[in-house]
Amino acid sequence: MQILPAIDLRDGKCVNLVQGIATQETVFSDAPVEMAQRWQAEGAEYLHLVDLDGAFQGESANLHIVSEIVAALDIPVQLGGGIRSMERLETVLALGVDRAILGTVALKQPDLVKQACAKYGTRIAVGIDARDGRVATDGWLEVSQKPAVEFAQEMPDVQTFIYTDIKSDGMLKGPNVNATAAIINTVPAKVIASGGVTSLTDVTALKQIGASGVIIGRALYTGDLALRDAIAAG
Repeated sequence: MQILPAIDLRDGKCVNLVQGIATQETVFSDAPVEMAQRWQAEGAEYLHLVDLDGAFQGESANLHIVSEIVAALDIPVQLGGGIRSMERLETVLALGVDRAILGTVALKQPDLVKQACAKYGTRIAVGIDARDGRVATDGWLEVSQKPAVEFAQEMPDVQTFIYTDIKSDGMLKGPNVNATAAIINTVPAKVIASGGVTSLTDVTALKQIGASGVIIGRALYTGDLALRDAIAAG
């Protein structure tokens, strides 16, 4: 199982939000490229980037930093946040990003996902961000009536899902294992788990239910979990 350190970009800095709430922000570094190099040096095989400005505003001011991170690393990078058109998707992939994550647009324009998957295959992932089992969009500011499991079932062309339980995210209280398992058991695609992973016990629990990867953010920055230990447990 792959361990993916997370770098959340906002205003050019490496930050973390609690449950995605913009006002509950902790800035961990103002040098995200150096942070990315640190995670690579500590053994990361894949890096997860989130463009929070893109997620909240639908338009990014961080793509130049994404480009710098891609150029500085030897490992692949995936990016989510604000990718809501084919034009933006193509711009992101042209930066050298290995995999682009479609979130809001996947719910609102499912045909775009089909088009993207047909053209780019494994370079497309869909992010399922859920609050109380319902899909959230627009930087988690809106919650739809669409159940997360049903949404996943409606995306047969997708080969990778990233499932985030919003209430767990940034809380350092563990992931929602049952909700993640429900997605894993529903789709043939790979499922990468995200949100609340804090301990080796969490990593092991997600491995046991068949997650193909685990995204870890805040716990790495606070020191609650060491990346090398998480990789060893994965």
